[in-house]
Amino acid sequence: MPKIERKYLAHYLDAKFGIKGESEQTYTPAYDRLGKDLEEYNEELNPDVEVSKNIWCEQNVQHNGYEVQSEVDPYYAYSGDALFDYLAKIANERLTGDACKTTKVDVLLNSDGTVAWAYREDVIVVPKSIGGDTSGVQIPFTVYNAGNRVKGTWSTEEKTFTPNAAG
Repeated sequence: MPKIERKYLAHYLDAKFGIKGESEQTYTPAYDRLGKDLEEYNEELNPDVEVSKNIWCEQNVQHNGYEVQSEVDPYYAYSGDALFDYLAKIANERLTGDACKTTKVDVLLNSDGTVAWAYREDVIVVPKSIGGDTSGVQIPFTVYNAGNRVKGTWSTEEKTFTPNAAG
């Protein structure tokens, strides 16, 4: 079996951050793929695991879930980039809470372009700095997964996610 190339694992953020005033029925996300300038991107699962032993030396392992986060660094400004524009708004206006909430879609593509799997999840996006060096304006940020993870289908051409029917 051939090794899966990293380029087939894609991560998309909704750059509109749930624009206020649009209803859920009329809201259309604007997904932007991460990675143009990234040499590495990993979702750190940060498992919450407790290991203990009783007096008989029996080991007990309790797995309580995950605290998933990822770092997007560097993240460069490109003229007309909606994601950068909103990240700059978060940083410049010191926004918090729901103003930083959006959705992320993780997609694994097969080498023929078909979707192997797709998951959407709520996330909180927190810029770490704004500035950069002579290579360009940067606004690196951290993505904190916030739950409501659902499996579904993804259209790469339309950049749309459709959750699977409940059942």
